[in-house]
Amino acid sequence: MATVNFLFRSTKENAPLNLRLLFRHNDKDHVLGAKTQLDVSKHYWTKEHPQKRPKDVEVTNRQQEVNTELNKIENHILKAFEEVNPLSVTKDWLKVQVDLYYNPPKKNAEIPTNLIEYIDFYIEYRKHEIKSTSTKKYNVIKSKLERMQTERKHPILIKDINDNFKNEFVAYQKSKGYAQNTIQRELVFVKTFCKHARFLGLETDPQLDGLRIDKAKAEKIYLTFDELEAIEKQDLEHDYLDNARDWLIISAYTGARVSDFLRFTKSMIRIEDGKSLLEFRQTKTDKLMTIPIHKKVMQILEKRKGNFPRSISDQKYNDYIKEVCKITGLNGTLSLTQKIQGSKLMETKNGYRKVSAKYEKFDLVTSHIGRRSFATNFYGQIPTTYLIYITGHSSESQFLNYIGKSNKDLAMEISNYFN
Repeated sequence: MATVNFLFRSTKENAPLNLRLLFRHNDKDHVLGAKTQLDVSKHYWTKEHPQKRPKDVEVTNRQQEVNTELNKIENHILKAFEEVNPLSVTKDWLKVQVDLYYNPPKKNAEIPTNLIEYIDFYIEYRKHEIKSTSTKKYNVIKSKLERMQTERKHPILIKDINDNFKNEFVAYQKSKGYAQNTIQRELVFVKTFCKHARFLGLETDPQLDGLRIDKAKAEKIYLTFDELEAIEKQDLEHDYLDNARDWLIISAYTGARVSDFLRFTKSMIRIEDGKSLLEFRQTKTDKLMTIPIHKKVMQILEKRKGNFPRSISDQKYNDYIKEVCKITGLNGTLSLTQKIQGSKLMETKNGYRKVSAKYEKFDLVTSHIGRRSFATNFYGQIPTTYLIYITGHSSESQFLNYIGKSNKDLAMEISNYFN
């Protein structure tokens, strides 16, 4: 038995209502949320909508209008729920059903059955939800599939995405030099396109949901507190390196993504109860974040008279921090010049690909390293719940995998509590 209710969850005065689907399956309660397109005011929802017999005729009319729309949405969701296995009901499923309510497909004939054409359809269909970074990823996959389709000399149909296709897809990608984790990630996207098509009524293969590729173990490269301290103290000849070094320290003590921290400005800082807080909206998730400012970040702000370092491009930042780490390593920090296992973008016969080998550690430093350093260094020092709030991982197991903690690592750490 499933139920639907609606909530006003925004801090704004006017906002769309949120829909919440509640159901129980296999003795477990599930609560999923999605956003509707029905705008109401906070005042109406909290003060006027709950009224049993409003005297104001305008309130009565508004109640009738809102309730009619909410009943339609509720009936649509519950009808869709009755037609599927509860195991397949996820947050994405619910979002698609809300999409279908507002954008019902006219005819199956208008929906592409070819996977490559469907990717364009999918991007257009969800254009108000997906971010530009996701669109770029989808178009990269589309280009690969176009080349694969040309070589195989027959179309890639959505209904044919099964285990045979998976094997063909893997073989093609490996022949072009792509890494295991790239192939795994892109198969997940292919499944997403096909599942969306299935929600719209297209035929898919029964094997679709079971398709999977194992991830290869990737080395988790991060900077230790000692390495970060050496980087802080390193004399740098050029101002552009000092600027990049400060951004690196900021990223390692905020846990922010490069798409976020390079946008930090002093206007994002506020003082509350004597504490300095940094407030920003994440580019990737659109989540509003409020985090305390670490003393290391405060030292950089004091050095720069209350300002963050100059903004630079992601690519320049990526290049400059390698140079900073190399200089630091050559001046006594052995760990930054020692060779370790990792992946680096190299030119190959198939173009630029990530190649796994042993490289000097400074050469493996990328714009992502500050975020992983934050999560890894503070693990065990700050409650994991708080770290996950900052990093945005969906579960503790996902977070632990991100920082590279194995079962053995966890057992050794737990053993400390037994002594």
